[in-house]
Amino acid sequence: MSEGFATGKELQFVVFKLGNEEYGVPIIQVKEINRLTTTTKVPKSPVFIEGIINLRGQIIPILNMKKRFDLTLTEYTGEARFIVVQVVNHTFGIEVDSVSEVLRINSSDIEPAPYMVCGIDSQYITGVAKVEERLLILLDLDRLLSDEEKEQLQEFKNETA
Repeated sequence: MSEGFATGKELQFVVFKLGNEEYGVPIIQVKEINRLTTTTKVPKSPVFIEGIINLRGQIIPILNMKKRFDLTLTEYTGEARFIVVQVVNHTFGIEVDSVSEVLRINSSDIEPAPYMVCGIDSQYITGVAKVEERLLILLDLDRLLSDEEKEQLQEFKNETA
């Protein structure tokens, strides 16, 4: 079982796809899920920031998860979404190919993250969940951005506000 999960505890994750792989993020960190929209590009932004959007008066940076994880870039379809997440004091969106469901997963079904999973460094991964015949890569949103990148993100938001 992965460290940080109490034995026998049921956890909820929003499940989404990037390419052919399924990922999960804790539902408690998800604010909302929206259809993918055009972003406004901002010069000199980090390479994995696709741009910004105005979501009901709040400027939200949108991260391209494929770029963040150095995955093959493909065109998004009508199933593409952005998931608005809250990580400590930072709100941002993550672009994904599709969102499929909210799953309840028992912590005993979560294994520690191997060093590399699907080419993604284990620092971003909380664990791997076994759900029937599927394996879900559970992401650690707190580690998705380094402290320096979180600072850049805050500066980025302040400059565009």
